[in-house]
Amino acid sequence: MPESFILIPGRTSRQGCGISEGKFSTEYQEETHVLQVAPSDMARLGLSPGDMVRVRSETGQIEVAVTPARGDELSPGLLFIAYGDLSSLLLGADTHGSGIPTSKGLDVILEKVET
Repeated sequence: MPESFILIPGRTSRQGCGISEGKFSTEYQEETHVLQVAPSDMARLGLSPGDMVRVRSETGQIEVAVTPARGDELSPGLLFIAYGDLSSLLLGADTHGSGIPTSKGLDVILEKVET
């Protein structure tokens, strides 16, 4: 069943290290193609590491593998994805005059992709 979450895209230190090898390197691609979910949300939703989910915002949708966030890095109800091609598909084009689209605190719907 689809559930509402707040998505927080951002940069990670692993992503920053991987950029020196290029955005098409395995390390960079792995970092930008996984969604971090609070462990309690993963348990409640019956998700295991590597399960595929669909994330929808008002401007786009992606399918991405999940992984549990470490410790208490994410509170329940929050999701994190590293900036990259997937996260960009969820951002709108409106920059509110700043030149940068809103990229924090996006309202999204998450649902498990059944195989």
